[in-house]
Amino acid sequence: MSRQEFSDPFLFGPWPARGPRRPLGRFLIDLGIITPGHLAAALHLQRRHRLRLGDVLIAEGWARPADIRAALAQQLGMPQADLLRQPPDPRLPSPLPPPFWLRANLLPWRRIGTETLIACSDPEVFARHRPRLEAALGSVRPALADAALLERAIARRFAGPLAARASQRVAADHSCRNWAPMRRSTVGLLLLIALALLLLAPRAALLLAYGAAFVSLGLFLILRSTAALAHLLHRPPTPRLPAWGDTRPKVSVMVALFRETEIAGALLHRLSQLTYPKALLEVLLVLEEHDDTTRAALTRTRLPPWIRIVEVPAHGGLTTKPRALNYALDFCRGEIVGVWDAEDAPQPDQIERIATRFARAPARVICLQGALDFYNPRTNWRARCFTLEYASWFRIVLPGLARLNLVLPLGGTTHYFRRAALEALGGWDAHNVTEDADLGVRLYRAGYRAEMVGTTTYEEATCRPWSWVKQRSRWLKGFMVTYLVHMRAPRRLWSDLGPRRFLGVQAFFLGTLGQFLLAPLLWWMWALALRLPHPLAPLLTPETTRLLIGLMLGTEATGILLAMIAAARSGRAALSPWALAMPLYFPLGILAAYKALWELGLNPFYWDKTRHGQSRPDDPQAALEQEAEISGSATARARRRPAAGGS
Repeated sequence: MSRQEFSDPFLFGPWPARGPRRPLGRFLIDLGIITPGHLAAALHLQRRHRLRLGDVLIAEGWARPADIRAALAQQLGMPQADLLRQPPDPRLPSPLPPPFWLRANLLPWRRIGTETLIACSDPEVFARHRPRLEAALGSVRPALADAALLERAIARRFAGPLAARASQRVAADHSCRNWAPMRRSTVGLLLLIALALLLLAPRAALLLAYGAAFVSLGLFLILRSTAALAHLLHRPPTPRLPAWGDTRPKVSVMVALFRETEIAGALLHRLSQLTYPKALLEVLLVLEEHDDTTRAALTRTRLPPWIRIVEVPAHGGLTTKPRALNYALDFCRGEIVGVWDAEDAPQPDQIERIATRFARAPARVICLQGALDFYNPRTNWRARCFTLEYASWFRIVLPGLARLNLVLPLGGTTHYFRRAALEALGGWDAHNVTEDADLGVRLYRAGYRAEMVGTTTYEEATCRPWSWVKQRSRWLKGFMVTYLVHMRAPRRLWSDLGPRRFLGVQAFFLGTLGQFLLAPLLWWMWALALRLPHPLAPLLTPETTRLLIGLMLGTEATGILLAMIAAARSGRAALSPWALAMPLYFPLGILAAYKALWELGLNPFYWDKTRHGQSRPDDPQAALEQEAEISGSATARARRRPAAGGS
C-alpha cells in the first residue's frame, strides 16, 4: 500500500517520508507548546526517574496529551486516528484476548486495503507487540490515538467479557459465588436443629452453647494477647526514610466509589497532597456504570492527568466493591497496585514508603498493609471508641500477627500488592463482602506473605448507630462467608497453611464471630456471680464459676488495656479514658451479628453500603502532622538507642 493511500478524512496528516528524527522536546518548543525552561526541568526528571519525556510533561501540567500526540506524530511520521469522529470499526476481528488489548491500549481501528490500522496511544508498545499483532491480523500499521478515548473504546468493545471476568476471577473452590439457594438453606436448617435441641434437651443445649461461647472467647483472647506481646516486646528496626537509586516503580491505586455525593471534592484535595512523582502514579476512580450520582459529583471537579475514571459495566445484577476492583485491575498500568476508600486521607509520603518497602522485602511478601486511623474522633463517644478499637487492632494486634507470621486479615483499604502476584491469585472474590479478609487467607494459602508497613491512612469513623450496625453486619457476614468457604476442605486448609496458621485462622474467625453471636449467654453468666438463679448453677462448682467469670473479666481488661496502649502509641493519649467505655460500645455488635446471620441465609452477596460524609473532620491536616511527628520521634529514639552489644 502506498503512503498516498493514507489521505483519509479521519486521519490527521499523511504518512510522510522517513528522515532524521528531531528530539521530541525540539518539536514541542517549535510548536510553542513548552518553553526551554520546561524542557530542561522535564529532562532532569526524566533522567532522574527514567521516565518518558511526554509522561513527565503531561503529569506536571506543562503539556496536554493532545500536544504530545501531535508532536509524536510529526516526529515519527505517523498518522493520528480521530476516535471521536470515527470510532473503531466493530466488524474488524480482534482475535487476541480482551485483557491484551486493554493492557496494551491497542485496538483494530480501520481496514485499508490489505492492512489493518491499529489505534495506539504509545508507539513503543505497538512496536513491542507488532509480531503478535501480525501473527493474528496480518499486515498492520499504527495510528496514534488519544489514550483516554482509546481506553474507553476498548472497554465498550469488550464490556461483556471484561465484566464477566471481573465476577469470576477467583477459582471456584476459593469463591463463594457457587453458594446455591439450597446450600444457603443449610444455615436455617442448623438454626432449626439448635432450636429443637434447646426444646428437647434444654440443659444439654445450654451447656453446649456455653462451651462454644467460652472456647471462642478464649481463642480470641489468646490470639490478641499473643499478638500484642509479640509486637510490644519486639524491638522495632530503625525507621529509614525512602532512599532511591535511579528507578522508582509505577504505582496504580484504585478508589471504588458508589453513590458518593459529599466526598468527591474532599477526596481529590487529599490525593493532591501525595508527594510521589505524578508521572509514576495513577489513581483510578472506579464507579458503576449506572451511578449517575457519583458521576455528577466528579464532573464538577477538574481531574489532574494522573487521575482518571473507570466505569464498571452492569453485569448479572452484582454490584460490589471487589467486583469493581477486579474490573479496574485490568486498567492498571503499575507494577504495584493499591486500594483506598472514598473517604481516605493517606499520608503524603505513603507511596514512597510502600515502594521502598517492596524494594527491600523478600519476593514472598506480596502485600503491604498500612495502618488505618480516623480524622473525626471528637464527633461523639462512639467515634472515640471506634478510633480506640482501630488503634489497638492496627497498631498492636495486626503488627503482632505479622511478627508471628500468622495469617494477616487485611483491612478494606491501604493495602498494596505486587501486581503480578495479585493477578496470579485471581484478584478479589467478587461475591464476598469482606473481600479483604478473604484475600488475606488466600495469599497465605498460596505460599505468600503480608506485612504491616509504617504509614497511616485517615478515614471517617462511622459514628451513627444504624450506620455502625450496617457496616459491622457486612463485615461479620463476610467473616462467616470467608470461614465457610475456606473450611469446605479443612484438611486441605491445614495442609496449605500449616498447623500454626490454621489454628490462628480458627481463633480469629471463630473468636470474632463467637464473641458477638454468643454474647447474650456470656452476659447471663453474671447471674452466677451475683448468686441469682441460673440453669447451669447445679452443674458448675464454685471454682469453675470463678474461672469462667475471671476469663470474662480478663478479656474485658485486656481489651481496655490494649486500647489505652494503642491510644498512646498513635498520639491520641487524650482518648485513653474512653477505653473504659468500650464495654458499652460493643453491644450493638450483637444486633449486627444476628443481622449478618439472617442475611447469610437470605442474601449473602448483598453489599450494605456505608454512607460517607456524615460528620466533619476534626482536623485531618493536624492528624497527618501528628503522625509525622510520631514517626520522627520514633526515628530519633532509635538513633539514640545503643546498638546491640554496645556499652
